[in-house]
Amino acid sequence: MRPARLACLIAACFFSANANAIDLMQVYGEALANDAVFASARSALAAGQERAIQARAGLLPTLNAGGTYTRNDQSAFGQSLHFTGNAYQVQLTQPLLRVANWESYQQGKLSVSVSEAQFAQVRQDLIVRVGQAYFDVLAAQDALTFLKAQETAISEQLASARRNFEVGTATITDTNEAQARYDLAIAQQIAAQNDLEVRRTAIQQLTGKPPGAMAVLRTGVTLTPPSPAAIEPWVASAEQENFSVIGQQLALEIASREIKRSRAGHYPTLDLIASRSRSAQSGSAFAGANGAGTDNAIGVQWAIPLFSGFAVDSKVRETIALEDRARNDLENARRTAAQAARQSYLGVNNGLAQVRALQAAEVSSQSALESNRLGYQVGVRINIDVLNAQQQLFSTRRDLARARYDTIMSSLRLKSAAGTLREGDLEQVNMLLTAEAPPPPALLPESVAPAAGKPVVVTPPTRSAPAPAVAPGGAAPARPVQKKP
Repeated sequence: MRPARLACLIAACFFSANANAIDLMQVYGEALANDAVFASARSALAAGQERAIQARAGLLPTLNAGGTYTRNDQSAFGQSLHFTGNAYQVQLTQPLLRVANWESYQQGKLSVSVSEAQFAQVRQDLIVRVGQAYFDVLAAQDALTFLKAQETAISEQLASARRNFEVGTATITDTNEAQARYDLAIAQQIAAQNDLEVRRTAIQQLTGKPPGAMAVLRTGVTLTPPSPAAIEPWVASAEQENFSVIGQQLALEIASREIKRSRAGHYPTLDLIASRSRSAQSGSAFAGANGAGTDNAIGVQWAIPLFSGFAVDSKVRETIALEDRARNDLENARRTAAQAARQSYLGVNNGLAQVRALQAAEVSSQSALESNRLGYQVGVRINIDVLNAQQQLFSTRRDLARARYDTIMSSLRLKSAAGTLREGDLEQVNMLLTAEAPPPPALLPESVAPAAGKPVVVTPPTRSAPAPAVAPGGAAPARPVQKKP
């Protein structure tokens, strides 16, 4: 009864720990507030939004004021002269024809759009990073849980081998093999515990604080293919809607306008000028020099550039080359986004196929373990056969859990590559999680070794009904309503 009591205590601890478990959306909310990369992108967006205002200033009037105040002391022919003078001027300049300033204004507006596209890309990257870090922790937890269950199973097999050796129905080889597997399981647990701590620090890097208990994937979750179920629409969306592609398209437009701005170095300029000036002087020995006067003027000022040492022509050639570079960068961004969409789409389909194959392998491995356990009890199998079957079952369960997580992440990356990833997609994934502690990995009913030569009757474990299916590319169903008993 002691193993059963221990299992109950472990399950109770898991339940209490998961009662206040954080889910994926809570981790994402903490990352929005505390992630340094996202905070940096938010500041870059705020800075980028000022470029349109700065560029618009070239089209608006400028107002300048200036003045002087002087005091003169002169000595001549034994006489000292002291007089003062002051003057000020206020000038208003309104550009009327400045092609370069107009192109700069258009570039400023495009720069704001580039900043917004870059921020949107960083926001999508944050969703992917949060999801990857979250499911890495769950995968590490699953690996550690399965290793602990494997240790328990091996320890029971070791005890059985020792008892059989004591009564003379087995050799010491069975005991040594079980002991070696047990020691290996302990070593693997140490590595898995370290890996779990490393994965949890990745969550801490995003949120700024250590994570507590985390909600886990529902038992028996079934995933369906993305919608649409063809790769071409996803690739087409990636080539047009991906935020990196949009940013490069805007960069190409900026480069094109930079060519026009550079060519404006050959164009004339026309400004409206309005000014008012006043000057005054007092204390002069010449009476006619004392007094004050004002001057008001309004008119236009034009300038025609004639020769600038070939600087304008060189600048135009430079901007044409930069435009070609921007065009090539755009093509590279499109190809990169399309390739990411293809890889993610194939990753989703491959993950779904792996999940189905591993589910079948889990059933087969469970049956193989039951057969080997029964065969060992009746003497037609040896201890190493049982240990190998246990190892295969736990490896299959670990790989199945990892395949589910990878498939979910591939679906998020697919939407990110297509430029359609939003917080609502993360909420749909969050609906696949539950704060309830998962049942411990079951092997067989209580595996107390019987007397030598007495066969064991094994009853296969019952299977729970699968959870509702959620399409990686579609909407998630509503949460099931839990009825009180």
